[in-house]
Amino acid sequence: MAADQDGQLFLRLEIVAPDGPVFEEDVAMVVVPAVGGQLGILPRHAPLVAQLAVGEVRVKGLDGGWTIFALAEGFLKVQYDKVIILADASEISSAIDVERARQAMDRAKERILMDREDRVPEDEMVDVYREEMVIKRAKNRLKVADKS
Repeated sequence: MAADQDGQLFLRLEIVAPDGPVFEEDVAMVVVPAVGGQLGILPRHAPLVAQLAVGEVRVKGLDGGWTIFALAEGFLKVQYDKVIILADASEISSAIDVERARQAMDRAKERILMDREDRVPEDEMVDVYREEMVIKRAKNRLKVADKS
């Protein structure tokens, strides 16, 4: 059982994306967007593996403050007092480039429209599912950025 010098229980949280570590700290609580709904993880949580959906990860620090991350799918593993999130992509709310997210969403919407109107150049291909995921991730990034 992990506890600080004041006896406060905590979890070790690691958020890892393909580029490398995003966040690694001792925290009081983690709330994640599991595929089946929101999951709250506190110290002494039972071991768990869960698939994560596009959404926000809320982290309660030992000081009681909250930090929010945008998450683009992934997996969660809880073992003892350690939580590992393996994410396709993740970024802290304060670091989100809002203009870049808007541009990605606009580009994806335009590509879907091109596909529907049969205006895709012959040397290109539009994967509508991929473009819809780009839109979903961009909307999530914009929502999370508003909370910083």
